[in-house]
Amino acid sequence: MRDEDFIVSKTDEKGRISYCNRIFMEFAGYTESELLGSQHNIVRHPDMPRAVFRFMWETLQSGQEFFGYVKNMASDGSFYWVFANVTPTRNARGEIVGYFSVRRKPRTDAVALIAPLYAEMLAREQAAGAKQAIDASRPLLEEQFQSKGVSYEEFILAL
Repeated sequence: MRDEDFIVSKTDEKGRISYCNRIFMEFAGYTESELLGSQHNIVRHPDMPRAVFRFMWETLQSGQEFFGYVKNMASDGSFYWVFANVTPTRNARGEIVGYFSVRRKPRTDAVALIAPLYAEMLAREQAAGAKQAIDASRPLLEEQFQSKGVSYEEFILAL
C-alpha cells in the first residue's frame, strides 16, 4: 500500500460488504459488483489465524472498536498487509447494524513483529484441528499483551 492510501468498506451485521472504495477494489483485485454482497472474508488470507478474527468479532459485538494487523489475499493470490480499524455502526436505537472499516499501510517493523506470532498461532491451529483451533492459538495472542500488563488495543497500538 502507498502511504496515502485508505481502504474503506462497510458491511452489514453479518459481514456482507455494502460499500467499498476504489482503493479496496485496487488492492483486492475485485470489481465493485464482485465485492458488494460478498462476505468480507473474501480477502481473508489463509495465513491469518482464526483466533484473531474470533477476537475481532468478540470485540466488535461488545460494542468496542477493533484495531489489528491483517494479512489479506487479493483475487490473484497475492497478499497485502493492512493496519485495520473496524467500528460498529449503530441504528437510532443503538443496535449494531453493521461495521465500518478503514485500513491503512502498516508499519513494516510492526508487521515484522506480528507475522511470526501469527505464524505460530496458525501452526497451533493446524495441529489442533478445526474444532480446537481457536482454543489452541488464542492463548499465544493473549500472552503477548497480558505479559506486558496492557490491553490488546494498547499492545497493537504500541507495535
